[in-house]
Amino acid sequence: MCVSIHGEFMRLLTSTTEQSPSLPKLSLSLATTPEELREVQRLRYKVFIESMGLTALQNSDGLDQDEFDDVCEHLIVRDNKNLKIVGTYRILGPSGARRIGRYYSESEFDLSRFEPIRDQIAEAGRACIHPDYRSGAVIMLLWAGLAAFMRREQCNYLVGCASISLADGGVNASAICTALQPEDMAPLEYRVKPLLPFPLTAGTDSQYKSNIPPLLKGYLRAGAWVCGDPAWDPDFHCADLFLMLPLENLDGRYSRHYLKEPSQ
Repeated sequence: MCVSIHGEFMRLLTSTTEQSPSLPKLSLSLATTPEELREVQRLRYKVFIESMGLTALQNSDGLDQDEFDDVCEHLIVRDNKNLKIVGTYRILGPSGARRIGRYYSESEFDLSRFEPIRDQIAEAGRACIHPDYRSGAVIMLLWAGLAAFMRREQCNYLVGCASISLADGGVNASAICTALQPEDMAPLEYRVKPLLPFPLTAGTDSQYKSNIPPLLKGYLRAGAWVCGDPAWDPDFHCADLFLMLPLENLDGRYSRHYLKEPSQ
């Protein structure tokens, strides 16, 4: 697995991870051309819209796109053998948020409590991995790219939404949210309010085994906090939890792997 990303990221992502010969060689970079951005949007469309059967969001272009794409940076992971983009994450830093006037999450949550640290926030979203590449290697590269971005932009906080499908009527979402432990929750000064709250179902069967989505599980393992009750996203038919990850919360494994100082 090679890591190669242009500009100031080069020195931040110098390490390589060996892969077995049976696994594809992957490379990390930033989307720099309109063609790469469209390839990102096509992958997102297939994963978020086609595979989830969201007919209301289908379009003839086959692209998942919005106004934030033009002010975000887009991490991309390619399979070097076929040159296809197999993973992506978009990042909105403080300068991009100032240009568009808000963070994406503000369409779902009241972030007024974040005003004092607004210039230290990087927002990650639209995490998307091709179904054939969900072994863990792609998300590791994307996390390395997120860490590099935060070092470059001097951001101390990573925020974003983790989605829970409502295909089962919300049973799993309610079970996950009610099972969150106090240590999973953000301090009161970082609690947010959903603009359109998702109504949690009371009295979930104690025998029900919740299925935590991989992205949410990864954030929690890394030391992220859940900042309050979930919002309902009717367009994507999911419940969204707003998460905040202070860099100082990263546990030893993650900080050593992603935030180590670049070699001199």
